[in-house]
Amino acid sequence: MNVLFSPSLMCMDLLNIQSEIQILSEYADEFHVDILDYHYCKNMSLSPPFMEAIAHITDIPMEAHLYVDNIDKELVEWCVRSGARIITCPPDVISRQMYAIKRYLDSKNVQFGIFLNPSDPVSIIEPYIQIIDRLIIMSVDPGFAGQPFIETTYDRIRQACQLRKQQNGHFTIGIDGCCNERYFKELYLAGADVFIVGGSGMFSKSSDTKEAMEIAVHNIEIATNGGRTI
Repeated sequence: MNVLFSPSLMCMDLLNIQSEIQILSEYADEFHVDILDYHYCKNMSLSPPFMEAIAHITDIPMEAHLYVDNIDKELVEWCVRSGARIITCPPDVISRQMYAIKRYLDSKNVQFGIFLNPSDPVSIIEPYIQIIDRLIIMSVDPGFAGQPFIETTYDRIRQACQLRKQQNGHFTIGIDGCCNERYFKELYLAGADVFIVGGSGMFSKSSDTKEAMEIAVHNIEIATNGGRTI
């Protein structure tokens, strides 16, 4: 595939974690682990201990996606100890400690990223372009699966690509929310590098996870086969 394939683990069958992970590991480039605290947005989800358990049964890199209202170094360290290879945070929460977090993650060879909610202007990233490894652009409001895709997402990806080029950034651009076959091609052509795929893009395609994954991979390959000229 011409993009990284990142299944969102909050959408999988949590009653059969080990078998689900083994199936998803066949194609996944990364695993996207939503950690929600009910404060940043009104939902609760996975946790560092969940990642630690997963790390015993897969070598696929995990991204800890922190929808958390009080991110501190202790939480970041916990995620790293639990096996996170990428940590993405909301810039409005960590703005006063962003460089300290970046230095710590560099020392542990863990990538650092931020995510933008639909209401955040892309220009927020300008002071941080040189230090982020991953930018996630939310194409829905944070917290819940099943929301409709926000069409301005394409322009936001293009803006991020332009800023990356202008300032020689090295970050990859991920898309989170309603990432499915209806939008794969345009997301890719706009410049997305990582597809975070959950319910609508994969798990709803079949009750059999292997079949659902193969459908999603097939749809992504079709959508990205022509390449892009960004």
